[in-house]
Amino acid sequence: MAIDAATVRKVARLARIAEPEEKLEPLAKELSGILDWIEQLNEVDTDGVEPMTTSVHTHLPMRDDVVTDGGDPARVLGNAPKSEKGFYVVPKVVE
Repeated sequence: MAIDAATVRKVARLARIAEPEEKLEPLAKELSGILDWIEQLNEVDTDGVEPMTTSVHTHLPMRDDVVTDGGDPARVLGNAPKSEKGFYVVPKVVE
């Protein structure tokens, strides 16, 4: 994909980046090279490759999902600026 100086000028204006006129053409060539390299990634065969979030294969420790009463409600509500009948009191934010 080829990018010209006019496209670089437009993107720079939209991003509110001040680029001198003499740097637009070299920047266009550099960006075109980057996009060409990215297009090469489409040629890589990824069939059968599972998506991953990290290069290190780890298992997260699991715990039993147990319903509790939350501990001591008086201690938890003790941090609240205002509470009433065992609940936090917050200002109304929706009319």
